[in-house]
Amino acid sequence: MKLLFVILCLVHTSLFAQDLLKERIRKIGGTKSSIYIEKGVFHNGGVKQESSIKAIRQSYNPKQGFERIVIDFSSSNIPKVYGHISSDEKKIYIDFFDTTLAKDLQTIAKTRFVEKVNFFPIEENFLSVELKLKLNRAQIFFS
Repeated sequence: MKLLFVILCLVHTSLFAQDLLKERIRKIGGTKSSIYIEKGVFHNGGVKQESSIKAIRQSYNPKQGFERIVIDFSSSNIPKVYGHISSDEKKIYIDFFDTTLAKDLQTIAKTRFVEKVNFFPIEENFLSVELKLKLNRAQIFFS
């Protein structure tokens, strides 16, 4: 089972409008690393991998001041992912290709840094997830 981690840090930064044409597009590797993305567009360059989201869970680390959001998939690999961290909207948008929601999906409610999680099934196997944040800074890495 592969996981997607989203780290939410309590840091205040100024809000700026983002022009996606000027954003750096980052490819995220398939292994956990110490490289974090705080803004902009990201993708994993994944191959076609049918999957479903089984659960979204979280934990909070008060010593380091971050919350970890984990997305659990039914497949052994993370499906193809494309996303955008928008600090001006305080949202993280993540599109999952060839992905559906499990019927018994377990998800988080309101947490320390996440106000709401929205799911938008766009087509039969295309799912968009929106994390509405209470703050304007997030960091993402894949594992």
